[in-house]
Parts: sequence; structure tokens; C-alpha cells
Amino acid sequence: MRSDLLNSILSDLNGTSADIEASAVISTDGLMMAALLPASLDEDRVGAMGAAMLSLGDRTAQELARGTLEQVLIKGDNGYVLMTHAGGEAVLSVLAKPSARLGLIFLDVKRTAEAISKVV
Repeated sequence: MRSDLLNSILSDLNGTSADIEASAVISTDGLMMAALLPASLDEDRVGAMGAAMLSLGDRTAQELARGTLEQVLIKGDNGYVLMTHAGGEAVLSVLAKPSARLGLIFLDVKRTAEAISKVV
């Protein structure tokens, strides 16, 4: 039931913008909780990489005295990966197109992370 609710939240997020290509909720230890990903992506790999990147971001922010980590943003030729905490036990990961308007994406992701934190 919880996974159905998380999938519904992800579906709403993906529907808010044509710039969002995929999204997932991952536990902080890398297990996939819910996902709306293309078939070409392996959920287990996405989960493991997302958790590792957020953990590294947490450590980097701490070591460089940047405060509490809010998000990790990766930009590549084919678009963006945005990861943010969704409560203490989950990570929201979003794939966006290279032409995405990031300000709107950040706002939608923040709202979605808050909704997810109430579920997990």
C-alpha cells in the first residue's frame, strides 16, 4: 500500500512538467521504494548510485563546512539528475531533460520530497 501511495506521488510529480523524464524514491541504504523509470534503467543500479551520491554529498557538505545538504545536482549532455532527501530515510531522485527550467523543477521536487517524507 505504501508503494502505491509513493508511486502516485511520483506520477503527480512526473505530470507537473514535461521536462521531468523519470523519478524514484530510494531508501538511504539504496533500496528502491518506488519508481517511474524507463525500462532501459536498472532499478537496483539507480538505487545504489542515488544513495551513494547523496551520502557523498552529505559528507562533502559537512567536511567543507557548507551546512546541511539540500540537494545533489548532476548535469550531463543528456540532462540532469537531481537528488534530495525526502525525510530521514528516503531519497527522491529525478531525471530531467537538458532544456529543463530548473527553478520550476526545484520547486516541484521540494514539494514532492515533503509529501514523501510524510509517507515514509
